[in-house]
Amino acid sequence: MRVTQSMLTSNMLRNLSNSYDRMGKLQEQISTQKKFSKPSDNPVAVMMGMNYRKGLNQVQQFSQNIGEVKNWVDSTDGALDQATSVLQRIRELTVQASNGTLDADQRKSINEEVKQLKEQLVNIGDTQIGDKYIFNGQQTNVRPSDTGNYGSGTIELEVFSGIKLQVNTDGSALFGDLKDPNGSINKLIAGLENNDPSIGNMLSGIDDKINQVLTVRAQVGARQNRVELMEDRLSQQETFATQVLSKNEDIDIEKAIMDLTTQESVQKAALSVGARIIQPSLMDFLR
Repeated sequence: MRVTQSMLTSNMLRNLSNSYDRMGKLQEQISTQKKFSKPSDNPVAVMMGMNYRKGLNQVQQFSQNIGEVKNWVDSTDGALDQATSVLQRIRELTVQASNGTLDADQRKSINEEVKQLKEQLVNIGDTQIGDKYIFNGQQTNVRPSDTGNYGSGTIELEVFSGIKLQVNTDGSALFGDLKDPNGSINKLIAGLENNDPSIGNMLSGIDDKINQVLTVRAQVGARQNRVELMEDRLSQQETFATQVLSKNEDIDIEKAIMDLTTQESVQKAALSVGARIIQPSLMDFLR
């Protein structure tokens, strides 16, 4: 087959165009730090990337949920810690009041402090996270002390595929008797007002109240440990999902720069050879 000058020129131009195209892709990859910019560049990688990104988004949503769970549980533990301190102070005052040597004014002072401590317990029972009351069951928009009836029902958040954790704590056993005349604290207040000589017998009711709070707090502590374990697991999953997605989509920047440098050298060589292939003009001969 006879090779003509036009064939050589056509091949040279086509090869130069292909070389420019490869350089353009490398420059775009370095600029975006992505292996592809449109689905047609690598349809398989695009489909895989969609699945990887879906998994990563799911893990990130679970991470947000576990953060919300942790917020509720930590706030509950803090509130119960305060409640324990208040109840222990009430117990101390009950022991003092059971001393038969106290006069009426001293008992009155103790009674006033007990009343204030009771109000503090009411405030603790109204603890909020944002605009949600954490001890009122599923009725998180209702202040428990307004009704005196603490709502029931559990609130759960999904923290992993198929795994849910309870975020709230039933407040009825802890604060539900604060408006009940037969509640241990209200009986104590009534006894102090009436100079009841059997104040010491009310210690058992206060102790039961303290034990109730400590039992619930132990349950909350166990829930905190579970939350921390799930938090660590989600952190590992997020790291793994991010790495897989990056491996599928992101370029190796150092390799891409080396490839671009190599392609630039190839381009320069192609231009140099092409200049020799193009047929000299008549003026070149006349020189």
